[in-house]
Amino acid sequence: MLPLREQNGTVTTFDPTDLLPDDLLERIRSRAASVDAGNVFPDADLAELRTTGYLAALVPADLGGAGLGLAEVSVLQQRLATAAPATALAINMHLVWTGVAKVLADRGIDTLRFVQEGAAAGEVFAFGISEAGNDLVLFGSDTVAEPLPDGGYAFTGTKIFTSLAPVWTQLGLHGLDTTSPDGPQMVYAFVPRTEAVVTRDDWDTVGMRGTQSRTTELHGAVAAPDRVVRRIAPGPQPDPLVFGIFSVFELLLASVYTGIARRALDLAVEAAKSRTSKRTGRSYAQDPDIRWRIADMALAYDALLPQIESLSRDVDERADHGGLWFAKLSGVKHRAVTTAKQVVDEAMLVAGGSSYFTRNELSRLYRDVLAGMFHPSDPESAHSTVAGAWLGPLEA
Repeated sequence: MLPLREQNGTVTTFDPTDLLPDDLLERIRSRAASVDAGNVFPDADLAELRTTGYLAALVPADLGGAGLGLAEVSVLQQRLATAAPATALAINMHLVWTGVAKVLADRGIDTLRFVQEGAAAGEVFAFGISEAGNDLVLFGSDTVAEPLPDGGYAFTGTKIFTSLAPVWTQLGLHGLDTTSPDGPQMVYAFVPRTEAVVTRDDWDTVGMRGTQSRTTELHGAVAAPDRVVRRIAPGPQPDPLVFGIFSVFELLLASVYTGIARRALDLAVEAAKSRTSKRTGRSYAQDPDIRWRIADMALAYDALLPQIESLSRDVDERADHGGLWFAKLSGVKHRAVTTAKQVVDEAMLVAGGSSYFTRNELSRLYRDVLAGMFHPSDPESAHSTVAGAWLGPLEA
């Protein structure tokens, strides 16, 4: 059963094919192998997704978007990832910012309205948070945020894993202002693509090649005063912006990797039905060991769907999980990426040695799914967050 949404008091069925029709999905699937082999950005995918209104899926209808919630966009991202995981992951980073804008707007904070309006007008927003060696992630930054006389900021530093690198028009980022009279402040802002932003051509990875998540150098990149969206103290805290970023980021990541798991499961079923055992003369779909493997894959995959949907709806409906919010969010992301890797591993065994050839789609999924462990929250961070939520902080 597909999720439901309510608009103007009327509950309607959500149909994911409205923004992601079957024929478009198949065209995206047909391009995925060449995008990966060429280590290029999926420009054609982006162009078609923009035309359908996909980039504005989370933007309210009165601002020109589709007016969907996080629960519905999670379904869309799972669907997109079954065709092209790298395309889904790249688009994820744009959707994170539009999702954060929605989370804030739903809570009466309108500071990211320009993100919603920009997405509806065709702007592409990238996510410039990750920094080499910075395990504080949202709670600290090595990037210098220098205040300017007009209220803007100039950012100097290096961001890594900047997806959408060749195509973004606005980069959402953070930096640390150590000059503030009220103590160090984390500054969140958006900068346009200018000569002060240098994108290295250094994305040559095992998988997820189409994301083109290149390194970004900031050499005094200026955010105008009206693009400085938040100043908050460093360190963990329940600020609405931090919650918005964390919740949307984790849930949409979980969605992408859950989509990979679904595609691997489907391919394993196809392989089992198409292969015939020389020993028994019967289809591998009748082999007890293969049946057990596929059943185990399906059991693991099925457990992800209600978790992601439930938490996504909780964000949409402003549920209160108190101090357990971050544990729940990091937990669902961790479960999704580890389960997806397990499912892909099993699918490779079901499909046999042919899956080891690069021409086989499973070999690409095998490489793509590895990236899941490197996104925040990584396994160490997830376990630390959950332990803290249930046991309290470590004693000094």
